[in-house]
Amino acid sequence: MRIALPPTIDAAAFAARDPAAVMLDLGGETMGTRWSVRLAAPAGTDLSSLRQAIVARLAGLVAEMSHWAPDSLLSRFNRSAPGTWTTLPPDFAHVIARGLTIAETTRGAFDPAIGRLVDIWGFGPIAVAAPPSAPEIEIARAASGWSRLSFSPAGAHLRQPGGVALDLSGIAKGHAVDAIADLARDAGIGNALVEIGGELVGRGIKPDGDPWWVDLESPPGLTFPSLRIALHGMAVATSGDYRRGAHTLDPRTGRPIDTGVVSASVIDQTALEADAWATALTVLGPVEGIDLARVHGIAARLVTMIDGTAREYLTPALAAMLAG
Repeated sequence: MRIALPPTIDAAAFAARDPAAVMLDLGGETMGTRWSVRLAAPAGTDLSSLRQAIVARLAGLVAEMSHWAPDSLLSRFNRSAPGTWTTLPPDFAHVIARGLTIAETTRGAFDPAIGRLVDIWGFGPIAVAAPPSAPEIEIARAASGWSRLSFSPAGAHLRQPGGVALDLSGIAKGHAVDAIADLARDAGIGNALVEIGGELVGRGIKPDGDPWWVDLESPPGLTFPSLRIALHGMAVATSGDYRRGAHTLDPRTGRPIDTGVVSASVIDQTALEADAWATALTVLGPVEGIDLARVHGIAARLVTMIDGTAREYLTPALAAMLAG
């Protein structure tokens, strides 16, 4: 078994370790999937209040950034008139700011402004009877793209240029994982493993001093040496079409990817970054994706299936974690 260790160890987490802490689990539904929190609970922890706070926090994020909720702030922005400026609340502003930066860094392989393309392919809330025609794709592409957006970080103002539809499904879930981990920390629980639909973040350690161990999943039918990650102040996100079928679009072409990537997993300090980069690397493929990840120090594993042959790629940053 291969073991991936974090680049740094939080000495304060070990100094504050409570061997008497109790391992407890909370969970529920959100964003069309499930959330879970495994925590090392100090004595007197009020789980009922914590659960209520988590549910309220997630509901607030959905109300801001859901592409599926017609009354969300995101949906209202998508319907807003050309030239309209929308003032974003802090979570939304943070996601947009990071999303636009990652879009630029990945040269549009990750793009938070492809809602029109998502809809015409039937990958969003609107059911379609057939794949879109070439003219329909080009019309949607012309109305899409992160570079058409104008964002003013100082006032958190986002401008609708006309017809642009946001879709934050490749980044908002990761942010939600980070947000819940932060909520638990602020409630006095610094040792927790948070998951939403396969995106995870681990903070602190378990009562026995172990990190939060997470095994990377391989697509069905493919066997590679096991890879176990110590999620200690780290997050991991996986993008791939093997669970829900082909649903990943290349924003640059407006069509489903043809890179052969069936799974891309990224390890980062935040689930937001891991989530968005996993999507980008799935789009970029094993050559361009690994090269870009190398330049930016991204720890990632890509699994491809090309001409019936499965192959695993590890970026140098992940290989260094294994060497540790």
